[in-house]
Amino acid sequence: MGVMDFEQFKEFFIKIILPATLATIRMVLIVVVVGFSLGFIVGSLLYYYSDSGLKPNRLVYKIISFFVNIIRSIPILLLIVALIPLTRIIVGTSIGPNAVIVPLSVGAMGFTARYIEGVFNNVDPLLIEAARSYGATSIDILKEIVYKESVPGIISAIIIVIVNNIAGSTIAGAVGGGGIGAIAINYGYQSFNNTILYSSVFILYIMVQCVQGIGNTIYAKSLKKQ
Repeated sequence: MGVMDFEQFKEFFIKIILPATLATIRMVLIVVVVGFSLGFIVGSLLYYYSDSGLKPNRLVYKIISFFVNIIRSIPILLLIVALIPLTRIIVGTSIGPNAVIVPLSVGAMGFTARYIEGVFNNVDPLLIEAARSYGATSIDILKEIVYKESVPGIISAIIIVIVNNIAGSTIAGAVGGGGIGAIAINYGYQSFNNTILYSSVFILYIMVQCVQGIGNTIYAKSLKKQ
């Protein structure tokens, strides 16, 4: 079963592939919103309490950094399996698109936290010192200087998180996470149907290209405003 005629593929696309694609888009959007938001907060704390941050505190930094490193060291497939108990508590099940949102969000949080910390560390220290000389508090500097100067880097982080989680959603499909990844594996690879397999791959390619293209445009505009 390597090839489908047009009518068969059309019917399969409408009934199976399209809903799976929409499920993947929904999954990725939720993961990016949740994972990036949490990662942004954690990354802000890492920067704030680092030795070169606004209010150095080695103990707090090491504790936060330790948990972030644990998350980042676990491959997404193992993270999905390891967080099954937590996933069941939060969403009531360990399979399906809703279930994989939890581990994917945790993974996105770990990646985002480190990336955001690096972005903030690149802010010109002279701007921070100038703000301090005018009596600005550490929180004021974080909000008015660090965040605003880091807008292009934050946009870049969002793009990378989206692309990474499009890939992550396909891995989730291998363990019952649903979405286009599950279609590619179950109906394509395991059923020896190359039409479905490569159609799924092509859809994922288009999704990544759209995200990258739109993201690059927004990133370029943000640089001009700096």
